[in-house]
Amino acid sequence: MVNYIFEIVGTIAFAFSGIKVASQSRYDVFGGFVLAFCVAVGGGTVRDCMLGLPPFWTTSSVYFICTIVAMVIFFALKHGSHLIPNKVNKTIFLTADTIGLALFTIAGTQKAYLNGMPVWVSIGMGCITGVLGGVIRDVFAGLKPTIFSEDFYATASVIGAAVYFAFPYIGFSAEVSSVSGMFTIVILRFLAVRYKWHLPMV
Repeated sequence: MVNYIFEIVGTIAFAFSGIKVASQSRYDVFGGFVLAFCVAVGGGTVRDCMLGLPPFWTTSSVYFICTIVAMVIFFALKHGSHLIPNKVNKTIFLTADTIGLALFTIAGTQKAYLNGMPVWVSIGMGCITGVLGGVIRDVFAGLKPTIFSEDFYATASVIGAAVYFAFPYIGFSAEVSSVSGMFTIVILRFLAVRYKWHLPMV
């Protein structure tokens, strides 16, 4: 149940980040929906295919509904965007993207582990689930993918997934471990943006 809630909230958050980029790139409404939906389900689709499972969004219409909800929220905010400072707009996008990254990473890690994957593979699949949507969004919008260049993005995902596995060894419950992994990703992501952390460039 917790994993399902993570996927629902993560879908809305990532879809919101997708429709925001689509608007900035001057997509029409249909193109915006397609981009938002691809961002929301891209990572989980690859994860499920690697696990030999039907992609999660093919078993329920709720993920289409989540994308529509994200679009409604975006257009409601856009209607009053002239009242919102540009810095706040950037913070809204960063927050949506970070929440999607955190929730999808932990959900993907849990799902892989529950389907028999070893810890190291589960961490990798959690990272794929979390970051691939952002890669799809950036590539479709003609941007340099954040994962390859900025803000401790994929690194935060991997560390958060590792925390999720580490906490049970020191006596914490699965629920606390999930929330701790998620907050680790959120905190690292915001700190990385604030202090411009990144891995050494090649």
